[in-house]
Amino acid sequence: MFNSRSLSLTEGPLFSSIVRFSLPLMLSNVLQVLFNMSDIAVVGRFAGAEALGAVGSTTILVSLFTGFMIGMGSGVNVTVARYLGAERHRDVSETVHTSALLLLFTGVLLLALGFAFAPALLGLLGTKDVLLGGAIRYLRIYLLGMPALALFNFGNGVLSAAGDTRRPLMFLSIAGALNVALNLLFVIGFGMAEAGVALASALSQYVSAGLILLSLSHRDESYGLHRRLLRLHPDKCRQVLGISVPSGLQNAIFAIANLFIQAGVNTFDAVMVEGNAAAANADALIYDVMAAVYTACASFMSRNFGARKRDRVRRSYILCLSLSFGIAAVMSGALVLLGRQFLSLFTKDAAVAEAGLIRLRVMGCSYAFSALMDCTIAASRGLGKSLVPMIIVILGSCVFRVAWVFTVFAHYHTILSLYLLYIFSWTITGVSELLYFLRCYRSRMQELA
Repeated sequence: MFNSRSLSLTEGPLFSSIVRFSLPLMLSNVLQVLFNMSDIAVVGRFAGAEALGAVGSTTILVSLFTGFMIGMGSGVNVTVARYLGAERHRDVSETVHTSALLLLFTGVLLLALGFAFAPALLGLLGTKDVLLGGAIRYLRIYLLGMPALALFNFGNGVLSAAGDTRRPLMFLSIAGALNVALNLLFVIGFGMAEAGVALASALSQYVSAGLILLSLSHRDESYGLHRRLLRLHPDKCRQVLGISVPSGLQNAIFAIANLFIQAGVNTFDAVMVEGNAAAANADALIYDVMAAVYTACASFMSRNFGARKRDRVRRSYILCLSLSFGIAAVMSGALVLLGRQFLSLFTKDAAVAEAGLIRLRVMGCSYAFSALMDCTIAASRGLGKSLVPMIIVILGSCVFRVAWVFTVFAHYHTILSLYLLYIFSWTITGVSELLYFLRCYRSRMQELA
């Protein structure tokens, strides 16, 4: 039996349930983006353009590590949701306790790898020499929070599968407010620049992780977390990793492909690099709002598939796709109209803002096209399919984008020719993902017949 905070994913009006489920996730994601933006805003306004460029130069790598952890958490969400839908509560408990250990280990591993290879990775990106020292310092300190980020995504995945998206919002709000306060203290009060905002982020991540683990430890339901039950169950390891690793790699692949894009940006002058770093904050804002709907799509489809409710499985995908496309269109329009005001949050340099406007205008016309790709990927994941969607993403986003950089961009060598690869890769990958999903959907529905 779920408490009053939990929303039923298998009963009641579907669209309103999806919206009610998604809204706290949207707010959580927006808050997280805003708090991360505060890192760049604080260094940009109080520590100067060089510190802004240093922090901005790490964006792709931070996205690579955090994207992998978010993908791992989505795998936990799908597996737990399916067992809850089928009311297999012992399997729910075993999945929860196995997943907690798996994600903690993954977070520690990413911390170690990132810390060791930070200079090499930033060098591979072609980070400007004047920015390299600050970028290494920021990235290494930020990565200290990886184990906490892993545990928060684990807890968020479990609670979302149970229909509770409000508690993660509350915990993230508390941690985020602390992050902003520490940003100001460390940068303005102690003059720590990029090191200060990185330390503030890491500390706030441990606060959010601690709060969500504490909440799960006080739950009597099958998805509660209890130290005495923590162990790795081999069959649950295989199931969780079978969805989580492809999902995590899929998110990381985007970041890997974007490494080549960042390398392309770095071939321009420092003003363009800094303008790109400021404008790229819009990506996280819009993607993460849309990502709340993708989480809803995977959760509702998985839960209803477990409950053998075929019609709700189909309608969940259609409604989530429509909702994510509409959100992207509205937010993109606002971004194009208010681009200068948005960039003023991150820089006072007029030349940097003008450079940033180029990216905002191109991307503002492109974001909605990513909905077909990402929502369809989430739908396939909700039906337990992650490997093939990952392969499609590798081909459609990673390989295609790298090929674009070395052909179209190499030929024209304009910032516009670089930014246009986003809309082309999203469209090609989205159509391919849709064709695979339709085949997968027909097969899965025959199992329920």
